[in-house]
Amino acid sequence: MFDFIFKLFSNDMGMDLGTASVLVYVKGQGIVLCEPSVVAVDKDTKEVLAIGAEAKRMLGKTPANIVAVRPLRNGVIADFEITEKMIRYFIQKVHNKRTLLHPRIVIGIPSGITEVERRAVRESALQAGAREIYLIEEPMAAAIGAGIEIQQPQGNMIVDIGGGTTEVGVISLGGMVVSKSIDIAGDELDEAIIQYFRRRYNLFIGENTAEDIKIKIGSVYPLEEELTMEVKGRDQVTGLPKTITVTSEEIRSALMEPVSAIVALIKDALENTPAELAADLVETGITLAGGGSLLRGIDKLINKETGLPVEIADDPITCVVRGTGKYLEELDHIKRKKLY
Repeated sequence: MFDFIFKLFSNDMGMDLGTASVLVYVKGQGIVLCEPSVVAVDKDTKEVLAIGAEAKRMLGKTPANIVAVRPLRNGVIADFEITEKMIRYFIQKVHNKRTLLHPRIVIGIPSGITEVERRAVRESALQAGAREIYLIEEPMAAAIGAGIEIQQPQGNMIVDIGGGTTEVGVISLGGMVVSKSIDIAGDELDEAIIQYFRRRYNLFIGENTAEDIKIKIGSVYPLEEELTMEVKGRDQVTGLPKTITVTSEEIRSALMEPVSAIVALIKDALENTPAELAADLVETGITLAGGGSLLRGIDKLINKETGLPVEIADDPITCVVRGTGKYLEELDHIKRKKLY
């Protein structure tokens, strides 16, 4: 009877608690929220002033007493208190404060985090108002969200390039056979662009500008028609605003160091894959997920470096949260066990 009441009034949620953004899936509704993992805080009073999209617009533009921070770094909690407030805010926003009871939440976590970091994720969600917490590794969630038949007795490789981490997993029979991760992903790509402008043009640009450049003209493989873009920043020498025009070829050279590290991680995972599963990958190939998979030419580069077929998942940014959602939909039919 009580279980029926819980189900009636609580909106169970799947959450991709990412370094760059938080996506939320609500059971029976689908994906209902996608906002940046950014919180604006008053340094003097410690008061949270804005969360999500509104806070991201403040990055690099706040007065001295206000700081816009990312409480998650490399896929793990860097600031427990602010993360708790951020999760609580998103729970309340999704529920519109209509729910009478606390939700069950399935959260995607990086495969390489420690037991202490797992407890921090679990504790922050419980403090934010969750009733039950289920953790699922992001490569597994991404594979489920990408539509890979993970229960089949064959090897499938998923590469999830997020904001703070890149995760590589080889999955067979519903389990992770090989798992690798590296703290190089979208944020490192942005930082590589920032550093390139400092070295090449003596120009300071912010995080939002770097991300905009990456999205509009970024590539890691030669394009049929190279792109150009005007970039505004502050001159390092004069301190004055300055505008320059850059090409996609320049940005490609800036991105090659972090992208090469991602390719090396994939090769490392392949070298550690059992022979029978490696043979399967010749046919099943590599599936790319996460926002980083939208970088122009990354599928072609990985194909060239590995010799394996490479496919970008449909709507790669939402793969992890859709995977948590599919698990959530089956939660009542699965034995109550934690996913590790």
